[in-house]
Amino acid sequence: MRTIIEPFRIKSVEPIAMSSVEQRERWLAEAGYNLFKLPADRVLIDLLTDSGTSAMSAAQWSAVMAGDESYAGARSWFRFEEAVHEVFGFPFVIPTHQGRAAERILFGCTVKPGDVVPNNAHFDTTRANIEYLGGVAVDLPCPAAADPSTDEPFKGDLDIDALAALLEEQGERVPLVMVTVTNNTGGGQPVSMANIRAISELAHRHGKPFYIDACRFAENAWFIKTREPGYADVGVPDIVAEMFGYADGATMSAKKDALVNIGGFLCTRDPSLAEKERNLLILTEGFTTYGGLAGRDLEAIAVGLREVLAEDYLRYRIVSTAYVVDHLHAAGVPVLRPAGGHAVYLDAGRFLPHVPALQYPGQSLSVELYRHAGIRGVEIGTVMAGRDPVSGAERPARLELVRLAIPRRVYTQSHMDYVVEAVVEVFTRRQSLSGYRITAEPPFLRHFSASFEPLEAVLAAPK
Repeated sequence: MRTIIEPFRIKSVEPIAMSSVEQRERWLAEAGYNLFKLPADRVLIDLLTDSGTSAMSAAQWSAVMAGDESYAGARSWFRFEEAVHEVFGFPFVIPTHQGRAAERILFGCTVKPGDVVPNNAHFDTTRANIEYLGGVAVDLPCPAAADPSTDEPFKGDLDIDALAALLEEQGERVPLVMVTVTNNTGGGQPVSMANIRAISELAHRHGKPFYIDACRFAENAWFIKTREPGYADVGVPDIVAEMFGYADGATMSAKKDALVNIGGFLCTRDPSLAEKERNLLILTEGFTTYGGLAGRDLEAIAVGLREVLAEDYLRYRIVSTAYVVDHLHAAGVPVLRPAGGHAVYLDAGRFLPHVPALQYPGQSLSVELYRHAGIRGVEIGTVMAGRDPVSGAERPARLELVRLAIPRRVYTQSHMDYVVEAVVEVFTRRQSLSGYRITAEPPFLRHFSASFEPLEAVLAAPK
């Protein structure tokens, strides 16, 4: 059949509160034009993030009721640990309350001031945790990642030649090598198995441990199965096992591909490093068999890690995202292609060519989508990544994007049709949108809490 249906039935629903443009204009001003500051019940379609926003399954809710809340050695911990061992294959597992806690512990045990951590593209919390410790987060995206309009299948790959040069020139400053699957900052683009294998070989040749940011590991595995020669007949669990077989460890936000609302973990093959990480975990997160999570959360993760590997689910997930990208592209809207797994990325730089990068075109487009239709997305551009961590100077980001992250098992096709319609309507009058300036910002992760104000509209015709 040409129509890909949701491979589930809906058993529980919650209402969406409708609102008017006038109301949303007032709410935007009250929030300092920062969509993070909006109360969620003032949002119609919430595409701010796919992190922790999944709808859990009946099996997961059933597992929640079996949660063992014992402080130490709860049976829920052992079921969680077994699931992580089964899916990822690492011998040492450290539970955390979410992915950024895993990053903080890993880097707290490995990164010192002046160190350099290469990645295909660090996401915001990864970069911030490295920079907070005085390290330098270096992005090494492959050349194909620079052009949002092309259809190369693995635009999330890390540039192997650039990594080799970095390790030759600054190897003594590199504590570990990372790759993020899929590459969120780069448009949700997948990383090929060949690239993962090459990164592993190069890192190990230089004596460096190789880590995978595993947030969307199952989506990445599906792209390998469907796009990379030699994997069409390989099961997703086996692809995942090969991916992580090349790595020395992983960080994971279970709020993505484990289909839960909270949780994460850190994995390693190094027993001495695992001991250091556990000690830091106890200091800041909790005991080693719960790590800041309730037993019921551990149970839900254990179920979700297995559910996410179902091929019917992954096929639906990837096709439903591509549905939005394809319809926007057909309407002439500049959108990052090919479609990634978890989100639609609007190319704000081409959408609003009359708005300079330092007037934040991604922020302008995000605000207008909310004002016009109640859709909440997030800027992935100069607001998020435009501040030099050393000098503090403002600089344009490599890409100016707006991410519309699609929560797992939450919205239906009619919701996505509404999103397509709204984006196209904003695109038809794009020349009326103006830039923004920042009126207040914190030193780290400014996009979460900065305040903005709009500049005067620029009415130049779009190029």
